[in-house]
Amino acid sequence: MDKATIHIKKGQQFPLTIKRLGINGEGVGYFKKQVVFVPGALPGEEVVVEATNIHRKYAEAKIKKIRKRSPHRVTPRCPVYEQCGGCQLQHLDYESQLREKRDIVIQAFERHCRLPVETLRIQPAIGMDNPWYYRNKSQFQVGKRKENVIAGLYGLNSHQLIDISECFIQHQATNRVTNIVKTILQDLRIPIYDERTRTGLVRTIVARVGFHTGDVQLVLITTKKEIPRRELFIAEIKRRLPEVKSIVQNINGEKTSLIFGKETLLLEGEEYIQEVLGDLSFELSARAFFQLNPIQTVKLYDEVKRAAALTGNEKVVDAYCGVGTIGLWLAKEAGEIRGMDTIPEAIEDAKKNAERHGLTNTMYVTGKAEVLLPQWIKAGWKPDVIVVDPPRTGCDEQLLKTILQVKPKTVVYVSCNPSSLARDVDTLLERYTIDYIQPVDMFPHTAHVECVAKLTLK
Repeated sequence: MDKATIHIKKGQQFPLTIKRLGINGEGVGYFKKQVVFVPGALPGEEVVVEATNIHRKYAEAKIKKIRKRSPHRVTPRCPVYEQCGGCQLQHLDYESQLREKRDIVIQAFERHCRLPVETLRIQPAIGMDNPWYYRNKSQFQVGKRKENVIAGLYGLNSHQLIDISECFIQHQATNRVTNIVKTILQDLRIPIYDERTRTGLVRTIVARVGFHTGDVQLVLITTKKEIPRRELFIAEIKRRLPEVKSIVQNINGEKTSLIFGKETLLLEGEEYIQEVLGDLSFELSARAFFQLNPIQTVKLYDEVKRAAALTGNEKVVDAYCGVGTIGLWLAKEAGEIRGMDTIPEAIEDAKKNAERHGLTNTMYVTGKAEVLLPQWIKAGWKPDVIVVDPPRTGCDEQLLKTILQVKPKTVVYVSCNPSSLARDVDTLLERYTIDYIQPVDMFPHTAHVECVAKLTLK
């Protein structure tokens, strides 16, 4: 369909009934058979909207008036919710968020998988008892407003830095640390980076807390190595924030949207903070990847364990293993775990984590699963279970082909993107059946949904 056949013009106002939520949490309606996405609108609502962007296959619009409100609409708890864009669903009550997230998974399978969706077991989403203050790590950009140091996130589609003094999805310890660091930077007149002029020093405040230990790691991202009044800064942190056990500097002078640069220096305290998941403990360095919601991570990994249904003898592959968390979660009930990842530092961490827990039935290798698996098969080692936890883009096509050739009895697919999950599962249907799909809400109040899918060899 080309633009000439689209009957909506930019700036046009029209009524719309919202049918469902899209994958980014926006309301979806149809006007003259044209799909219209409306941020902030909820299923069942009747709204008057104004078209803001016209694309080839769809239009975007903003709410001008709500004629009929959803009974599930609530007042967002966060005062900067509309500007920030970090959350997309705070205006929807939590039970309804869980229902809609399951629906987002259903839509993905309707669109990208050949099986009729009514034949699939898509379970109700597993939510949180308390869906607030759950993130263990914050990365807030630093700036100046008039003469005051502010820290927060850039507003939705803008270069306006929104000052966030309390983020309701961040652990309170990270909120507290960020606020006090802002004050110390202000008091000591340490230069703040200005993105427009590319001058100044401090770019980002990163705070991470161990939920179990209460220990906090502070990372200051700067454009240069030298920090004026550095010793005074460290002394103030120690005085005002005794819970900070690790003070780290990372240097990033590049013009980039990446937060971290290549050089990391320990300024004071420990190099790591400790975190505990179930009966496993982890050492987290400034750059180490770790799940952002430890409470739901335990539920997610327990679902992986349930799907793997291990009896103590199985050979298990943990593809995209990262620092080894999923494999370690399964290790006590498996015969052998072999994990791989393309990031050498992650593999080093995985080996250390396994060693620290006394797990001798694990092996971690740097490389790609689609390259390593055929080598292992040739050497006579065939997996019974493969667990994949790929990035948002899904599994590498070659890995899917390898799985179809290797034919493990069970594939457990951990996904952070229902669309790529549905596409990859569709490829695996050649030899596998889908037992069930279990959505898990790792990020309440956002549009993200994770899933664990169990596939069994036909």
